[in-house]
Amino acid sequence: MAETIGIDDFLRVDIRAGRVVRAEPFPEARRPAIKLWIDFGPELGEKKTSAQITTHYTPETVIGRQVIAVTNFPPRQIGSFMSEVLVLGLSDSQGDIVLLGPDVPVPDGARMH
Repeated sequence: MAETIGIDDFLRVDIRAGRVVRAEPFPEARRPAIKLWIDFGPELGEKKTSAQITTHYTPETVIGRQVIAVTNFPPRQIGSFMSEVLVLGLSDSQGDIVLLGPDVPVPDGARMH
């Protein structure tokens, strides 16, 4: 069972929609991953991350896709790459990641309420 948190804790997490504008393979990663550059609109601009999403996605298929990410975690060094946001996803029945994203387009940078 998940730990219970208060609404104030939840509201401190900045979760936003962004559009993948660039993607590249990340062959140096320990587990197969894709480097992503995501546009979060004029307030946050472009941020980068890597995601272990290679089962369901290729760099070509994620470009233009809107994704959901936590934007206020501190940057994290992943090998030679600095990750600035955490893209959110769910595990499918095989344990492979499926990206979360809006089913209707929203403005890049839109914050989850």
